[in-house]
Amino acid sequence: MTEKLKNYIGGELVSAQADEALPVTNPATGETIAEVPLCGGADLDRAVAAAAAAQTGWAETPMKDRVQVLFRMKRIIEREQDRLAEVVVRENGKTRAEALGSIIRGVECIEYATSLPQTACDKVLMVGQGVECRTQRSPLGVVAGITPFNFPFMVPLWMVPLALGTGNAFILKPSEQTPLGGLEIAAILEEAGLPAGVFSVVHGGREMVEGICAHPGIAAVGFVGSTKVARTVHARSCTAGKRVRALGGAKNHLIVVPDANAEMTASNVVASVTGCCGQRCMAASVLLAVGEVDHIVDDIVGRFRKMRAGVDFGPVISAAALERIAGYCARAADGGAELVVDGRELVSPDAPAGGHWIGPCVIDHATPEHEASCDEIFGPTLTIIRCKTLDEALEIENGNAYGNAAAVYTSSGLVAQEFAHRAAAGMIGVNIGVPVPREPFAFGGWHDSIFGEGDITGPGAIDFWTRMKKITTKWQAQKQTNWMS
Repeated sequence: MTEKLKNYIGGELVSAQADEALPVTNPATGETIAEVPLCGGADLDRAVAAAAAAQTGWAETPMKDRVQVLFRMKRIIEREQDRLAEVVVRENGKTRAEALGSIIRGVECIEYATSLPQTACDKVLMVGQGVECRTQRSPLGVVAGITPFNFPFMVPLWMVPLALGTGNAFILKPSEQTPLGGLEIAAILEEAGLPAGVFSVVHGGREMVEGICAHPGIAAVGFVGSTKVARTVHARSCTAGKRVRALGGAKNHLIVVPDANAEMTASNVVASVTGCCGQRCMAASVLLAVGEVDHIVDDIVGRFRKMRAGVDFGPVISAAALERIAGYCARAADGGAELVVDGRELVSPDAPAGGHWIGPCVIDHATPEHEASCDEIFGPTLTIIRCKTLDEALEIENGNAYGNAAAVYTSSGLVAQEFAHRAAAGMIGVNIGVPVPREPFAFGGWHDSIFGEGDITGPGAIDFWTRMKKITTKWQAQKQTNWMS
């Protein structure tokens, strides 16, 4: 029988109070590997109650002691990284290298959180004779994170270490498509010595998301997912009086100019488009080809055509995702574009049967208004728009509704400087197609790629998971009399 997953509440796995469940499938084979319960209010109430009971004692634990749990968490993950990578491969479909890379990136977020005693220390200043002002960070209480299918282990680690390190209790709602990573994090934290109740995992779909947004016992919500859902989560959470930081989708533009290094550009663009089968918000999506760059475009196309299913790229997450991506291929000619690489034809007979396989797709000579130029396809697709000048390319990039990431390929420092200054995105790359900032630099985009101010990692995340208390003290009589007396 297929295992029906349990919630993790109060330091133990507990059966869900839900009758309905969904199958969790291996995207490479279509095999059902587990069942995830679609939990509702009763399960969430139980998690919030356990978290609230545990949070007070956790908040009173000195920060230096709290981060010792994170140090141990890091060591456990490093010890188990090969096994954890296999879990990610099985539930998400990444190649093993991609899965392992996502785990290593998550460890970097834990490393940053272990520095909290140094980065989040309070400030003190003598503001008058015998008068001292200081700041003190306080945790919010019980907080929650809602995370997507595409990075089931890494994205929770954008939130969990900093939220726990600053003294909060955390409730994780992983994607119902990839729930195993969240339960692995729970087991790791338990082994690391985190007190029972401080971290919880509750499963579910839309009802659980809506419950988290509305629950009066949850003070803040972090979210990563599509723009449509991010906008809704932001609105519902704000209406309920919560802090919320919701990361949405992306349509990342890469600009290639004639002086770009051809070899480096072609290999980097291909990696950006096909990494994680294009199922990441940092994937290259639109190539703005400026001037005479046909030799680079031809190299990119040639590399795509040689890619092998199961070796160079993995499957997409579901049959619905496969159908959506294939639909863009089928409609490529609508609006005057040309399908020069059809990913439906690149799936070799060696790919496992029953999986959700599609290779990279290249749609060339598209207009800026073409559906493939505007929609977040979230698959291994590259839309090419031909431009005469850098100004024209930047105008197209600036008109993008999203603002997650953008990159330029050039050998000119002046072009790179101009691009970095004028591109309308939160994360900028120069000869880097996946410009993910490394800690302590923060991850986050602009416009319809984020709802709520600030970033989800880095210093801004410390501010998000805490509130500031300002304390003014006087221990001696002052000679002067003023408004503070």
